Amino acid sequence: MNTTTTTETELSSVNSILMAIGQAPITRIFNEENGNLVYVNPEVAIAHSILMEVNVDVQNEGWVWNTEQHYPLVPDSDGCIYIPNNVLRMDRWNNGDVRTTNVVRRGNKLYDKLNHTYIFDTDKALLYDIVWLWEYETLPSVFKRYITLRASGRAATQMVTNPSLVQLLATQEQQARAACMEYECNQADVSYFGTPDGSVYRPFQPYHGLRR
Repeated sequence: MNTTTTTETELSSVNSILMAIGQAPITRIFNEENGNLVYVNPEVAIAHSILMEVNVDVQNEGWVWNTEQHYPLVPDSDGCIYIPNNVLRMDRWNNGDVRTTNVVRRGNKLYDKLNHTYIFDTDKALLYDIVWLWEYETLPSVFKRYITLRASGRAATQMVTNPSLVQLLATQEQQARAACMEYECNQADVSYFGTPDGSVYRPFQPYHGLRR
């Protein structure tokens, strides 16, 4: 028997939010009217908006599955470096040339504050540590569950104002976040020594003392 790991979709998450605040589930988020997509009703619009807001908030924290280190950003033929649309946060990789440059984000391009220009050497890529924003349905299932419960708590606060319900959802949210932290620790393979990706660290083993 085949088992799918895609247990959460935007529709199922919106339904979870609606049911958490005592609303009936829906079969679709949008209706098509005159070639345009419109929300089924105002409650659905609010629930979906909250879900997408929380999705951005959670991904903006930077997790092992949406963070890349030493990502190269290459100038185009005009020397400009355009930033991808789904970049949430970015930080210049801390190598030697960082001390001789001061590059920041301005709009959708990188700007060199030291030389006061948007133009960079076309033969040299800049390396960045980047936090990406991914589509909701591509996220690990444990994070989608956390986002759903966190959005449910926010919806209960904004749409129902039921303190008891908010407290119950907060407890479920804390449990879901703990599961996310377990996933993060298992996948990240983090080290107390801060060993960067792509490097090798060989710790001491007792038999090393016997090698002459």
